[in-house]
Amino acid sequence: MWKNSLSIKTIVAIGIGAAVFVILSRFVAIPTGIPNTNIQTSYAFLALMAVVFGPIAGGLIGLIGHTLTDAITWGSVWWSWVFVSLFVGFFTGLVSNRINIESGVFGKSQIITFNIVQAIVQFVGWFILAPFLDVLIYAEPASKVFTQGAVAGIFNIITVGIIGTLLLSSYAKTRNKSDSLVKE
Repeated sequence: MWKNSLSIKTIVAIGIGAAVFVILSRFVAIPTGIPNTNIQTSYAFLALMAVVFGPIAGGLIGLIGHTLTDAITWGSVWWSWVFVSLFVGFFTGLVSNRINIESGVFGKSQIITFNIVQAIVQFVGWFILAPFLDVLIYAEPASKVFTQGAVAGIFNIITVGIIGTLLLSSYAKTRNKSDSLVKE
């Protein structure tokens, strides 16, 4: 299934992907007014990388990118949310076989599949896992972290739904359609 999941190409993609994730998280994030919760364009990019390179790359980009972002931005790592970035990257990447973006086709069916999967994954990650882990690991007040998780989840679903879909659509247009060659 993921025969070449750790090829040189994938390892390079993980490194570059994590670096771009950090840059987007630091410099292309919009504050929401909720403490430590921003609208993040980095998750749209994570979705692109996860679909193109698969779940292992997606998970590692989320893990490494979020870890570095926290360390650089806050001076410490908030592991509950880092885990959710790994979760989101990995499980969004699982859709890669169903979409097959390399075929050059990203039509209505693939867009719907992608957005249903990403919305479910983001919902589970940000509405459920992140807040529960915050309470369990850091003894944070439940009302605070469930609000942060819900706000992050809503905005991530929207940004990935819009920007992620546009990125994947643009990427698909760079691939050769599998039925574009005709034998003469």
